[in-house]
Amino acid sequence: MYEVPMDVSAIKEILPHRYPFLLIDRVIELEPGKRAVGIKNVTANENYFSGHYPDMPIMPGVLILEAMAQLSGIALMTCHPLTPDMIPLFAGADRVRFRKAVAPGDQLRLETEVEKVRKRMAKVKTSAFVEGDLVAEGVLAFAFMDRSEQ
Repeated sequence: MYEVPMDVSAIKEILPHRYPFLLIDRVIELEPGKRAVGIKNVTANENYFSGHYPDMPIMPGVLILEAMAQLSGIALMTCHPLTPDMIPLFAGADRVRFRKAVAPGDQLRLETEVEKVRKRMAKVKTSAFVEGDLVAEGVLAFAFMDRSEQ
């Protein structure tokens, strides 16, 4: 069973992502196969801020989306019946909206709720908040791939 809170070491036992692309710092709530809540601390030291944008640093929306997808992957990998052999790959995004800019010093609270899981596909509803304000949301699709297919 998985214990929360999960630190980066525990997250790395579930997700294949590594620096500089691991975008989840902590999982604070987890109901395997149902929902998860995670934290991404946004710091000024992140390399993308040197170009996005130097005079007004804003976290790229695509990276907020990726952080939401990674948290969703944790929720899915802790429940999928083929977890040891399968990995969820980000397969699509619907109804994605970015509501507010995210800047250095912000802490993203990521939430994901699993809506549907099938043998080879899954769908989740996910959102991101900063200090209680909704900054991004969307519905993500995942396809489960056998690790041996890589």
